[in-house]
Amino acid sequence: MPRARRSRPDDAPAPLEEYRAKRDFEATPEPTGAAEPPGTAPKRARFVVQEHHARALHWDLRLEHDGVLLSWAVPKGIPSTPQRNHLAVHTEDHPLEYLDFEGEIPDGNYGAGTMRVWDRGEYELHELRDDKVVATFHGERVRGRYALFQTHDRNWMIHRMDPPSDPGRAPVPSEVRPMLATPTPNPPTGPGWAWEMKWDGIRALTTIDGGRVRIANRGGRDITHRYPELRALGEALGSIEAVLDGELVIFDGARPDFQLIQRRMHVDADREIRRLATELPAVFVIFDLLWLDGHSTMPLPYAERRRILLDLGLSGAAWQTPPHEVGDGAATMEVTERFGLEGVVAKRLDSPYEPGRRSRAWMKWKRLLRQEFVVGGWMPGTAGRTGQVGSLLVGYYDEAGEPGGATLNYAGRVGTGFTQAELARLESELAPLRRDSSPFASHPGGRGNVPKAAVFVEPRLVVEVRFTEWTSGGSIRQPAYMGERDDKPPTEVVRELRP
Repeated sequence: MPRARRSRPDDAPAPLEEYRAKRDFEATPEPTGAAEPPGTAPKRARFVVQEHHARALHWDLRLEHDGVLLSWAVPKGIPSTPQRNHLAVHTEDHPLEYLDFEGEIPDGNYGAGTMRVWDRGEYELHELRDDKVVATFHGERVRGRYALFQTHDRNWMIHRMDPPSDPGRAPVPSEVRPMLATPTPNPPTGPGWAWEMKWDGIRALTTIDGGRVRIANRGGRDITHRYPELRALGEALGSIEAVLDGELVIFDGARPDFQLIQRRMHVDADREIRRLATELPAVFVIFDLLWLDGHSTMPLPYAERRRILLDLGLSGAAWQTPPHEVGDGAATMEVTERFGLEGVVAKRLDSPYEPGRRSRAWMKWKRLLRQEFVVGGWMPGTAGRTGQVGSLLVGYYDEAGEPGGATLNYAGRVGTGFTQAELARLESELAPLRRDSSPFASHPGGRGNVPKAAVFVEPRLVVEVRFTEWTSGGSIRQPAYMGERDDKPPTEVVRELRP
């Protein structure tokens, strides 16, 4: 523990004894602490913060005192604002040579991983007790007065006592709702637009804070545990705070395949998640940046947000930032047709990010007709499906519908595209939702009435359906089931395109 006086009783451990006992210096490049590095002693005590990519990413804070470095491991990094304290785990004293240590600690050694200097400088010590340290740091990144205080045993907390050095800096937001695109049968033309592929996956907002990753779907549900391959994105960004908007996809060759990502959307068992992460690895396709290092980028124009995003250089095994096209979109449309992709999204270059809003500043065009529908019932199967769900009865809400008072319009039956395993899973979800009356209203004009043999359910499940066209009566032709969506509230499901 740090002490106001470093004198020790006769039976106290020798300096650095714990440090040396944990290391094999024939196997690790770390300094032994045998001698103080040459040079003139500084007028003020020194400190270093090292970014340590060990089993879990963390930052090591070390303070020069009484011939050694007092050390703490800080899992989420040095706090930049007083609003949040961070855990700091007190570790063994380190030798002074560690002020300059960078390198790779080999596997099998204590603290194995890459260590690099993140910040260094001098500090003024104001208070030093067994359970508390107060100091003012003068580094390039860490500047200002901080307190370290013990909470239990080796667990301490680190608190910034000064206001942020950047007055406008704020903590990373805990929740942001994604901006949505407006469907269009005709993509916009003319200057002022950028073009992106429409990725066939799951919309995801990913927050990186203190090297930790949190993934939320379109509805705000935390789905981080389902995609462990994205943990490395936190390590790649390190101390950078960011909120990224994008799509989780699984590629079948060069094409995203929604039915493959569907196989991972509803899995919660850890063993199955680990298996699928290896067999069907997801890729986070990043197309927007909403927050960066204490500041919202959402008021910035799309063109500026994209420039900053590309400057981050986010490209890895489980994430990528694909290019976009500025201009008439001809190249993007050509690639979409050639590879049979879902469609394109056109975005105004001057548009800010409007969280939670469906905006005409973003326009989406689908090469094939596909959209979400709400399940309001099912028809019993025949022949090979006797005793099972034969087809789903689906519908959509009015554009102006509100929860509890919206009209669910019947759109037709979906009877193809199911596997036996998916039918069994759907049946287990539909069984507790059964109800006596129909949740559907007849479509305007008296057409599209719901079949009399239907088994009705509460309209809570949302599914994605591919179809060939809308009929004049508001039904869909030749529909095929693509998968269940748990990332969109039922009352947000409306007819996307109208004649």
